[in-house]
Amino acid sequence: MKTLKFINKDKVQFTATLRKNVNDYFKEKGISTKGNSKMVVKSIVMLSAYLAPFVLMLVLPLPVWALFPLSILMGLGMAGIGMSVMHDAAHGSFSKRGWLNKLFSTTMYFIGGNTFNWKVQHNMMHHTYTNIDGFDEDIEPKGSLRLTPHTPLKKIHRFQFIYAFFLYSFMTLFRTVGEFFQLIKYNKAGITKQQGKSPIKEMTRLIIAKALYLAVIIGLPMIFSGFSGGFILLGFLIMHLVAGLFMSVVFQMAHIVEEAEQPLPDAEGFIYNDWAIHELETTANFSRKNRFFGWIIGGLNFQIEHHLFPNICHVHYRAISPIVERTAKEFGLRYNENRTFFGAVGSHVRLLRALGR
Repeated sequence: MKTLKFINKDKVQFTATLRKNVNDYFKEKGISTKGNSKMVVKSIVMLSAYLAPFVLMLVLPLPVWALFPLSILMGLGMAGIGMSVMHDAAHGSFSKRGWLNKLFSTTMYFIGGNTFNWKVQHNMMHHTYTNIDGFDEDIEPKGSLRLTPHTPLKKIHRFQFIYAFFLYSFMTLFRTVGEFFQLIKYNKAGITKQQGKSPIKEMTRLIIAKALYLAVIIGLPMIFSGFSGGFILLGFLIMHLVAGLFMSVVFQMAHIVEEAEQPLPDAEGFIYNDWAIHELETTANFSRKNRFFGWIIGGLNFQIEHHLFPNICHVHYRAISPIVERTAKEFGLRYNENRTFFGAVGSHVRLLRALGR
């Protein structure tokens, strides 16, 4: 595995000041940085949005048309679990109790994913080396998508700003299969052992989890629902397309936008920047004032706060956002933001178009 280091002793004062300012907020309020009753309510809502439609399909004699709204609702619930429940739990911010974080991080299995792969790709690689080609898997070439100027340009990329959102909708479906190849890569690179895990055990766990997921999500409706096999598979596809599109678009608005930088290390593997400032420069917030939207997507419109403080639960991001912005400006640093969601989408489309040329 390649190594990379952040070096800049002249800028470390920003990190210390920022941490003090944010910590002072929680001390003054006398509250925990972890989840609270709001997180409990949200978890119930998101899990119910995913599980309740599924149960209805199994126990009620529903007309064929009912499959479509139920599948869409399951897709939204799947996205909600991924962004609002599993995400915080995998970062250890869902609860101050470690066993609860571990328990709710396994909700990744409910939606067809693998917790270990996610923690390596997202927590370890993406959060540490945000937007750095060769280290952050989130900006690696994905089929006919070019997400960074540091990868080869192909003729088809010229049209990626048109077809990108169609491909985004397949994200969770591709992940369902792609995690096998991803884990093989981690095993070969020695990452699995570095994380204190057995490559054989992790692959076995992955195979069993995928088999159980498909047996439940497709097998049970085949047996107990009144829908034909073709309609069940169609519902499965709709659910994943909805979840994939929703989650992909939200994640892309934070890093694959014009405001976010994509630096490269030097020949010796050094990034001459403070890590916290690197996160500021490679991340962008969007639609901070839209409370309902922020609630649905698990506070991921506050991506700057999330990247600087991944161990703080997302229910606190709105409150600490002004603190982070003020501190950044005090040090003359840029605080990237698109004021609206569609403003972020526009920035993303323009960047895709530029990368295609």
